[in-house]
Amino acid sequence: MKAIQLKEFGGPEVLQLVELERQVPTGHQVLIEVHAIGVNYADTARREGQYVVPTKLPFIPGAEIAGVVVETGESVTNVQPGDRIVTLIESGGYAEFALADSRGLIPLQDNMGFEQAVALPLQGLSAYHILKTMGRLEKGETVLIHAAAGGVGTLAVQLAKLSGASKVIATASTEDKLALAAEMGADVLVNYAEQGWEEKVLEATGGKGVDVALEMAGGEIFNKTLKCLATFGRLVIYGVASGEQSRFYPSSLMARNQSVIGFFLPQIMRKPALIQSSMAEMLEYLSKGQLKLTIGGVYSLEQAAEVHRLLQSRQTKGKLILKP
Repeated sequence: MKAIQLKEFGGPEVLQLVELERQVPTGHQVLIEVHAIGVNYADTARREGQYVVPTKLPFIPGAEIAGVVVETGESVTNVQPGDRIVTLIESGGYAEFALADSRGLIPLQDNMGFEQAVALPLQGLSAYHILKTMGRLEKGETVLIHAAAGGVGTLAVQLAKLSGASKVIATASTEDKLALAAEMGADVLVNYAEQGWEEKVLEATGGKGVDVALEMAGGEIFNKTLKCLATFGRLVIYGVASGEQSRFYPSSLMARNQSVIGFFLPQIMRKPALIQSSMAEMLEYLSKGQLKLTIGGVYSLEQAAEVHRLLQSRQTKGKLILKP
């Protein structure tokens, strides 16, 4: 089978197309013929050796796949060859075939395409649990969402509104991206490539600040976002896309009872009840047309390095997808 593998950490150029033996499923594993692969910032962090947990080389990136079950391990009882599924895996998704645990498979209805399906799990679950599990969003609260035209951002804007947020403030770096955020339902649009954007956020809240903020850039963006937080506000960190860590003084949170919270999806994945209930809720939104999936581009597996460059350039919108 063809796969994209890295044998050293570095830039997009370390992603190499290789030919490998197809794996054989055992126990609760299934072998999936991959039809669509979700590309995420976690993949770029893996490639750079900057992921939250160590990455052992050689490594095949890819944690989000949709496809067809072609072979099952001896302990599998819930699916059979021919079933269409979408799932999250630890690694190995940038390939024509991948192994997955049968107990984590999400069945697909016949009317849902693989590209549409793969745009939901990782970024949908992230958006959902950043807002609701970690951010503890309540009805009537205000939310600040950075990179609102990205894969997580476009879903977070919609889920915040569906969860009863009174005002969603979306930031992005271009007018085109802000227009997409508005289309998703954002109430206030702010260009964070311009100086003084944090003052515009505060102005939009009447000086009160936001109750929940989603932050994944790091560096100066983090520090300015902290200034936008209301009393009892929660700032949830789910990435460091800029590669810049922030100097932070925890005691600064005390005066206004504020919180800074970390989010790492694999920890959520260890709680099956949370995953099942949140996926069921999002799939219902999707079936009713209340949740829109934004596909930013579909590329061949061989273009993985180029897709990583595009993602890290911050010139993309929505979900980027690879197809074997």
